[in-house]
Amino acid sequence: MAIVTESFLPALNGVTTSVCKVLENLRARGHDALVVAPGTSPWSPTATPERYAGFPVHTVTSVPVRQFRVGLPSYELETVLHRFRPDVMHVASPFVLGVRGLTAARALDIPSVAIYQTDMPSYIRQHSGPAGNLTARAAWRWIRRIHQQADLTLAPSTSALEDLRAHDVARVALWGRGVDADLFHPDHRTDPETEALRRSLAPNGEVLLGYVGRLAPEKELHRLAEIARLPGARLVLVGEGPSREQLEASLPGAAFLGRREGLDLARAYGAFDLFVHTGTRETFGQTLQEAAAAGLPVVAPARGGPLDLVDVGVTGDLFDPDRPGDLAATVAPLAAREAGDRRRAMGQEARRRVVERSWPALVDQLLDHYVTAMGGATVSVA
Repeated sequence: MAIVTESFLPALNGVTTSVCKVLENLRARGHDALVVAPGTSPWSPTATPERYAGFPVHTVTSVPVRQFRVGLPSYELETVLHRFRPDVMHVASPFVLGVRGLTAARALDIPSVAIYQTDMPSYIRQHSGPAGNLTARAAWRWIRRIHQQADLTLAPSTSALEDLRAHDVARVALWGRGVDADLFHPDHRTDPETEALRRSLAPNGEVLLGYVGRLAPEKELHRLAEIARLPGARLVLVGEGPSREQLEASLPGAAFLGRREGLDLARAYGAFDLFVHTGTRETFGQTLQEAAAAGLPVVAPARGGPLDLVDVGVTGDLFDPDRPGDLAATVAPLAAREAGDRRRAMGQEARRRVVERSWPALVDQLLDHYVTAMGGATVSVA
């Protein structure tokens, strides 16, 4: 199969993570794949790899847009696909490069599966000022046109599935996201490195309220001001982005750990007592799954992807993002020092549930969706 993605390494985000995990599991099953992705700038200190999981990566010219690399569509895509002759095309979060990929798949009679992953209309509404609603409607028209070209569109949550159907996107199905339950594991809490990190962040035994993700306006991190001064607690943010300087000024006392990957990220989760997410535009919420796998209770908005991931009172809690102060009211009982047993019980149940959503299981489901898009044909193995 050919995977055309709007985002890939060295960029780290949900789209990149999903594509990488799919590739790793396709390799483990003996399938063959090709990746088409935006290339990095010649002046970038890190470059898009030429291969990943043993598969070739073909890069296209890209331009920076709000700190993202956007791949420019061109006719070279047809040539690349014609040479590779895939059984199926997997298009990750199509918006620009992915559109060209779907057009090429149609021209070459390649079955296609489009992965809906980013709530672009909401992001556009947020950044378009008074014209926000108008531009969001235009974005939905564009998304509908994109996905009409796909044989099957996969949504990551029931909320995203409902949004697609409400905007007349046809041929849709549910496909969630996997989680690395071996990397993100409660055992990291007792790592010497994790214990040292926790001592530095909570020298007086503070309850650590953690966030992991981009520090950007669309994550609505201004909401964290409600819980920045909860007694006996401290905010810890992992990630980088354009909002960091503003957040450092508005969240006095919070700790900023910067970008972390792999085991360093797992240890950051291990140092937390409670995971807090603020964005209301998440079609899924991968960091919520990672936190759950690490044995943490999760507090998130009662909107979008978190509705599928948080069982209120059992694995965490949901707050009303339209009610000022509700985040603080929801977090405060769980952030109390005497709530330790409750947090641990929630975290244990969150872990128990999330381990059922491993990446191997999710890729098995994805292969079934490929077969559906192919009209029942078998996906070939190299």
